[in-house]
Amino acid sequence: MRRFRDRQGGEWDVVLGRESWGSHCALFVPVASTERSVRQAPLAAEAFSAGIQELDALDDAGLQQLLDRSTIKDEGNA
Repeated sequence: MRRFRDRQGGEWDVVLGRESWGSHCALFVPVASTERSVRQAPLAAEAFSAGIQELDALDDAGLQQLLDRSTIKDEGNA
């Protein structure tokens, strides 16, 4: 897990998630606000260890880019 502060100052915990069909995604979980929803962005990695490496290789600018293209996570799949 990584803590990330977006360009608006919001804090997120970023963790590796797995979709039901085996692909992986970055999950952005808001730290303190109930006004924001959990968001997700697909990753290129197919294996869990590769997903961890992909997230670890991103700096804050890379995480911001992922957040920018993320979508709200379907609550039914939380």
